Amino acid sequence: MSDLLIELFSEEIPARLQGRAREDLKKLVTDGLVEAGLTYASAGSFSTPRRLTLTVEGLSAQSPTTREERKGPRTDAPDAALDGFLRSTGLSKDQLEARDDKKGQVWFATITKAGRPAAEIVAEVLEATIRNFPWAKSMRWGSGNLRWVRPLHSIICILTDEAGAQIVPLEVEGIASGDTTRGHRFMAPDAFSVTGFDDYAAKLRRAKVMLDSAEREAAIRQEAANLAFARGWEIVPDDGLLSEVAGLVEWPVPLMGAIEERFLALPPEVLQTSMKEHQKFFSAKNPKTGRIEGFVTVANIETADHGETILHGNQKVLAARLSDAAFFWDLDLREAKSGMKDWEKGLESVTFQSKLGSQSDRIARIAALAREIAPLVGADPAKAEEAAKIAKLDLRSAMVGEFPELQGTMGRYYALEAGHSADVADAARDHYSPLGPSDDVPSAPVSVAVALADKLDTLTGFWAIDEKPTGSKDPFALRRAALGVIRLVLGNGVRAELLPVTGKAYAGADTADLLTFFHDRLKVFLKDQGIRHDIIDAAIAMEGNDDLVLLVNRATALSDFMKTEDGPNLLQGIKRASNILAQAEAKDGVEYSFGADPKFAETDQERALFAALSTAEPAIKAAVKAEDFPAAMAAIAGLRAPIDAFFEAVQINTENQTVRRNRLNLLSQIRAAGALIADFGKIEG
Repeated sequence: MSDLLIELFSEEIPARLQGRAREDLKKLVTDGLVEAGLTYASAGSFSTPRRLTLTVEGLSAQSPTTREERKGPRTDAPDAALDGFLRSTGLSKDQLEARDDKKGQVWFATITKAGRPAAEIVAEVLEATIRNFPWAKSMRWGSGNLRWVRPLHSIICILTDEAGAQIVPLEVEGIASGDTTRGHRFMAPDAFSVTGFDDYAAKLRRAKVMLDSAEREAAIRQEAANLAFARGWEIVPDDGLLSEVAGLVEWPVPLMGAIEERFLALPPEVLQTSMKEHQKFFSAKNPKTGRIEGFVTVANIETADHGETILHGNQKVLAARLSDAAFFWDLDLREAKSGMKDWEKGLESVTFQSKLGSQSDRIARIAALAREIAPLVGADPAKAEEAAKIAKLDLRSAMVGEFPELQGTMGRYYALEAGHSADVADAARDHYSPLGPSDDVPSAPVSVAVALADKLDTLTGFWAIDEKPTGSKDPFALRRAALGVIRLVLGNGVRAELLPVTGKAYAGADTADLLTFFHDRLKVFLKDQGIRHDIIDAAIAMEGNDDLVLLVNRATALSDFMKTEDGPNLLQGIKRASNILAQAEAKDGVEYSFGADPKFAETDQERALFAALSTAEPAIKAAVKAEDFPAAMAAIAGLRAPIDAFFEAVQINTENQTVRRNRLNLLSQIRAAGALIADFGKIEG
């Protein structure tokens, strides 16, 4: 067994590409090794801004010798057929064996492939990996044809075993493999050789390179927290920024600075966004004031002045950036205080979609829809309409023009400055939510009304012009909008048929098809919560499936029931009853749906089933009416044992036709009892 070390050393790799590249390198190489017949114990991949690294432990020394038997043409087949078979096997005729077969003698070839040394296989696999690496963006440089994310400088490829380390020889576009790398670009730029992964990682650390991105993230998080704590501040968490910054430095050196007093009146979201987007700074909040008062920048070098010069330069750039933000803020506040009329008029010339009009047209539709939805969610209709009319005006603001991700957030500030109430201003902020699966769902009634109106108008509008998602294509984020509606409805227990209300604005919208789209999105949503698609289908098949709260409650209770011992067994009983009924009804040309009478029962098992049904049916009906689906499941669970005993003891198709009809009608009662709860026929198993 041996260990493999690979390093691909290049110019700086964009931080956003490093995570995927680590996984791609690991998968491509290990898959290639296994496909060639090698085995390994474990593998790990790493990245810094200038290198991708892979270590493979416990790699077999060579691939095994394999033997394959291949059947060829008959021995009396034309020469052309035999020649083709010989070419495909690489053998000569005297190496073939004639064997008896069903239709005469047939040629058989035994193909032996000798095992190959690991080094030979590694070289082939690594060269193929480098030449075909799936970078999202790549470039060519110099006179070569190799494409890489940035110019590739060197390749380490070493196999280490008990005898020592050996360089695996390969060359890619003039770059020969070796055993040398370089440390930090500025603090340890000289080349050094390595003998294996442990030696490599230790020497890199001495050369001011922290190889593991997770370790760099942890170091940045801890030191930033320490610096903030020393000033009585706390770092605003931002995992995305942390991952990005860890991909920008090989030796992270966090430095803390303070924001100038003249900028502290800016909204904290503006400060945080400006520092993050323009300079990759972490924001530091003063928990006593709630303001963003400081920042942490992460240098890639240790300096004699402990970063003072770096920090001074960063603060100068930050002051310039925040001066721009302060200018935008003052400009926008003047417009907000004057009523935002210029912004409102400006949206008349902004096209939302060519067939759906301008942003102004869209706002008018959303406002009208929000007014209609408001009573359904407990909101004041006038406030919902008011909020909808101003919710998107910040799209014309200077601040949102600079930072589009602040749309809605700035809308709340401007709404308050314009004199609107807090709940109206909150709705301007919240109406885009939820954008993703981890976003909070608005709960204030006015916010819920406007958020629903915004998403439902988008969905119904695009349905009306037949611009629906197809396959993986969803340019207007309609799947996200539908999921947003689902989460708003479920999160707030909205018990209303929203699509008929929405459809009034779009005569051409197929709301039935849109409901099916919602059901499909709901399946995805509930699947993540452990509810199977067939169980959701069984609930969707029931009346009232446009009430998503009712639908989810039914599906959840059914899912829980099917996880019990009674669930699958009762399912089989109901399906068996339905199948026997379907066959009898098809044969007899009648429907057995009434007339079961206990007086025709011949066995104790029949009488017990009659008694169980007489108890269960009213209990199920009452529970379903009360929407107490767990109680309905408990009631139908009482039928499991009587149904099992009935089928065990009773022959349905008896010669006595009166008894047969009675038993078939009894099966109909079983089917009907199940149909009160769900369409059990759609459940698998």
